[in-house]
Amino acid sequence: MHTKEEKMKAFGRLLDVMDDLREKCPWDRKQTNESLRANTIEETFELCDAIIKNNQSDICKELGDVLLHIVFYAKIASETEEFDIADVCNKLCDKLIFRHPHVYGEAVANSAAEVVQTWEQIKQKEKDGNKTVLSGVPDALPSLIKAYRIQDKARNVGFDWQERREVWKKVKEEIGEFEAEVEHMDKEKATEEFGDVMFSLINAARLYKINPDNALEKTNQKFMKRFNYVEQKLKEAGKTFQDTTLEEMDKYWNEAKKQ
Repeated sequence: MHTKEEKMKAFGRLLDVMDDLREKCPWDRKQTNESLRANTIEETFELCDAIIKNNQSDICKELGDVLLHIVFYAKIASETEEFDIADVCNKLCDKLIFRHPHVYGEAVANSAAEVVQTWEQIKQKEKDGNKTVLSGVPDALPSLIKAYRIQDKARNVGFDWQERREVWKKVKEEIGEFEAEVEHMDKEKATEEFGDVMFSLINAARLYKINPDNALEKTNQKFMKRFNYVEQKLKEAGKTFQDTTLEEMDKYWNEAKKQ
């Protein structure tokens, strides 16, 4: 692995390249925070995809793409003298030091659980920090991830089930309410109740230390792999989905499951 000096040199090289691109490349020179935003979201999802697949080579590459965007935003801000990459790094370091009094102060925390117990309280003491427990949850987060973060933050201040098995009663209650609204054919109420079902299941996943977004994505990938197998088998047989029975598709699906 590289020495600290080599790492600092590599980061300095990145800053030099960014300066060159911003000065000499018509496309890079044209970019703004707004024009980069969509690409930043895409790069973040590509990194998440590489993490899900545990592809270390792709993780390294996608981290570079995300880092490029961080440096890019800081470069744009430096041109109007609002802040630069040094401000970004220093603010991050200050925040990390403030949030870890058990490392940089006199507080004591011997386990991750002890750190979590005081995390939200510490954050609310920060200058320009979160004013309420849930204010740090971004509005733009995908709904499934947002639900998990909301529940996690509530847990950090003690708002949680005393025994995790108690959550199953809530899950069953919400499923029953959803089924009742479906029977009544009230789409608006059924939609609301289905949201409650999902929220309670996400809560159950959190309590049993399962990341629901990771779990759902693994199921997505599994379904796609099996469905692609069915489609390939149909093509090999000269058939399409339209002229194939469900029983035939099920046969290929079960083959895919065995593989």
